[in-house]
Amino acid sequence: MKKILSAERKALYVRALTLAVPMMIQNGITNAVGLVDSIMIGSQGTESTSAVSMCGQLIFVFNLAIFGALSGPGIFGAQYFGNHDIEGVRKTFRIKIWVVIACVIAGIAAFWFFGDFFIGLYLKGEAQGVDPVLALSKGRSYLNIMLIGFLPFALTQVYSSTLRENNESKMPMIAGVCGVAADVFFNWVLIFGHFGLPALDVRGAAIATVISRFIEFAVIVIWSHLKRGKFVFLQGIYRTLLVEGKVLFPVIKKSIPILINEFLWSAGIITTNQLLSRRSMAVVPAMGISASLSNLLNVVFVAMGSAVGIIIGQMLGAGEIKGIRRKANSLMWFTALLSVGLSGILIAAAPFFPKLYDVVPEAKYMATAFITLTAFFFPLQGFLNAQYFTIRSGGKTFITFIADSGFTWAIQVLTVFLLIRFTKLNVYQIYAASLSLDVLKVVFGAILIRTGIWITNLVKDEGKEISELSPEVDQAEDADSNAWVKG
Repeated sequence: MKKILSAERKALYVRALTLAVPMMIQNGITNAVGLVDSIMIGSQGTESTSAVSMCGQLIFVFNLAIFGALSGPGIFGAQYFGNHDIEGVRKTFRIKIWVVIACVIAGIAAFWFFGDFFIGLYLKGEAQGVDPVLALSKGRSYLNIMLIGFLPFALTQVYSSTLRENNESKMPMIAGVCGVAADVFFNWVLIFGHFGLPALDVRGAAIATVISRFIEFAVIVIWSHLKRGKFVFLQGIYRTLLVEGKVLFPVIKKSIPILINEFLWSAGIITTNQLLSRRSMAVVPAMGISASLSNLLNVVFVAMGSAVGIIIGQMLGAGEIKGIRRKANSLMWFTALLSVGLSGILIAAAPFFPKLYDVVPEAKYMATAFITLTAFFFPLQGFLNAQYFTIRSGGKTFITFIADSGFTWAIQVLTVFLLIRFTKLNVYQIYAASLSLDVLKVVFGAILIRTGIWITNLVKDEGKEISELSPEVDQAEDADSNAWVKG
C-alpha cells in the first residue's frame, strides 16, 4: 500500500512540476531581464530611470487587471478541460477575448487621457536631484508608445492561459523566451543607437518592448493554430465570438471578485510600504532592492500555485472528488518544501546583493534585513499561494477575495498603521509583524479546505456543491490521508 501511495504522490508532484517548471523558467527569465533593462536605461540618467520606473508601476496595474480578468474564465476552462468538454473550453476562450478587449480599451483610455496625472503622482515630494518636468515629459513619451503593446500582450495571455489549462505550458514559455530575447536585443539597439540608428533613450526602451510583445504574440498564435489537431478547441474558434448568456454571466460573476481583488491587493501592498517609509525614507529603495531579488525566486511558488489551481480544477471538472482534499494538501506542503530551498538562497545572497546598487549605506543595510526577513516567510508564502489557488479552483472567488485583499486592508494595513502611529518599534520589527500575520490567512484557509466548501463542479452539476460528503466518506478520506502521510 505504501508503494502505491508513494507512486500516486510522486505522479501528482510530477504532474504539477510538468505544468509549473515552464512557467517558472518563463517568469524567471522575464524578471531577470527586467533587471538588465533597468541597468540599461539607468545609464541614461536619473530622469530616464524615474520615467520608466513610474510608468512601469502604472503598467503593472494594467497587467494585474489582465491577470484578474482571465482568472475567472480560467477556473471554468480548467474544469471544462477536466470534463472533456471542448465546446466549453472554446466558449471560455471567447469570453477571455471579450474581457481583455474591454480591459485594453479601458487601460488605453485611462493612460491616454490621465497619463500626466498618474505620472505626476510619483513626482510630488520626490523631486530632489530630479528635474520633474523632464521626468514627466519622458514618462509621457514612454507611456504613449507602450500603449501600442497593450492589445498583443493581452491576447497573448488569452492563448497562454488557455493552453496551460489544457496541460500545455511549454509553448507559452518558448513564446515568452522569444519575446524576452527580442526585448533585450532591441533595447540594446534602440536605447544606445547601434547599427547606425539614433539613440532613442526611453522611447527606444518602449519601442523595444512593443516589438517584443508582437513577436511573442505571433509565435504563440502561429504555433497554436498549426497544432489545431492537438488543441481541438481552436478549430472554428473565430467562426463567432458570441457566447450565450447562460454561459457568460456565471463566468463574469466569478471573474469580478478576482479583478477587484488584484487592484485592492496591489494597492494594499503599496500602502503598507508607504507606511513603513514613515520610519525612514531609505525604506523605499531598500524595498525595491529586496523585491527585485525575491521576485526572481518567488516565481517558483507562484508557478506552483497556478499549476495547483489548474490540476485541482481539472479534477473537479472530471468529477474526481475522492481524495481531492488529501491531494490538495499534499501539493500545498510540496510547494512549501520547495520554498524552503529558496529561503536558503535568499539568506545566502542577502549580504551581497544590495552592494550591486548605488544607494546610501542605510538603504543597503535595510535591504539586507528585508531580504532576510522575507526569506524566513517564503515557505509560508508558498503554502499560502497554493492554498489560495486550491480554494479558487472551485469558483469560490468571493471567499478568496475576502481572505486576500480584504485581509490585507482590514488586518495587515491596519496593523502596520497602528504600529507606526502608536509604537516605537523599528521598521524591521513592524515588517516582520506584517509578514507573520499571514499565519492567520493559512489557518482560515485550512478551515475552508477541511470543510470542503470549495469542492464544486461548476461545469457538470451547474455549480452544485458536492462538498456535502457523508460521514463514512469523510472517515475514509481521513484514513487515506493518514496512510498518504505515512507513505
